[in-house]
Amino acid sequence: MYTATRKACPECDGRLRSTDTETVCDECGLVVAEDELDRGPEWRSFSDDETNPERCGAPLTRSRHDRGLSTEIGRSTRLKGRKRRRVARMRRQHNRAQVSSKRERNQMHGFIEVRRLIGQLGLPEALQERACVLFESAQNEDLLQGRCIEGFAAAAVYVVCRTASVSRTLDEIVAAASATRDELTVAYDALNRELGIPTGPIAPTEYLARFASKLGLPSAVERTARELATDAEESGLAVGRDPSGVAAACLYTAAEEHDHDVTQAEAGDVAGVSAVTVRSTYHDLRD
Repeated sequence: MYTATRKACPECDGRLRSTDTETVCDECGLVVAEDELDRGPEWRSFSDDETNPERCGAPLTRSRHDRGLSTEIGRSTRLKGRKRRRVARMRRQHNRAQVSSKRERNQMHGFIEVRRLIGQLGLPEALQERACVLFESAQNEDLLQGRCIEGFAAAAVYVVCRTASVSRTLDEIVAAASATRDELTVAYDALNRELGIPTGPIAPTEYLARFASKLGLPSAVERTARELATDAEESGLAVGRDPSGVAAACLYTAAEEHDHDVTQAEAGDVAGVSAVTVRSTYHDLRD
């Protein structure tokens, strides 16, 4: 029997080598002792790896109601007959047990809507976490009572876009959301009033790159439009105006200077404003 104090192989007196799970003789290969618990990483790591790929589960996230700690029962095509039906019943009961209250169910539904909006609008993943935290804060303040959950999810995404200076208009959020414009507006007003969100106006320059790409304008036109937008902000022309409309008017003015064929209606459609808005801002820019 091998003991912890023995330093040599009991068979050939060779040198013993210990790994995470076994103690093996280097000379004859005898397994002197073994530990059934592997306390090391499941995956191998090499010296040229930038990170150590240890298996320690998925990272915690604020975009899920359980912070990503819950497990899931997977699906397998190898199971047949009675065992497959039993696993299906276990999966169904497991999914039901993940949500213990109506509050958790509402939170899960809101987080799913936030993740869907973030993906459909092509927004950064960092905004997803912030929008879910904001939705959870609104739920903790009992702002969801009697109001639309989808509206609060869309409003949370709109708020984080404005606070992070990400150029997404209200019409773009409404087009992708499951809530109506009125439901989003009511939820946004409640967030702004009760939580004191510091939502300032987005600068017109933030819209220029995306609008220029949609209109197919070259970088020279975008640079001229950026100069016009900066002058409009410094002179106070953009104060009290829709920043997306100012950006559309700057692009239209710059395109006219560079002899590119862009109509006021096309510029207005890209920005979600009317041609009249583009035309009035265009005349002020020319003056």
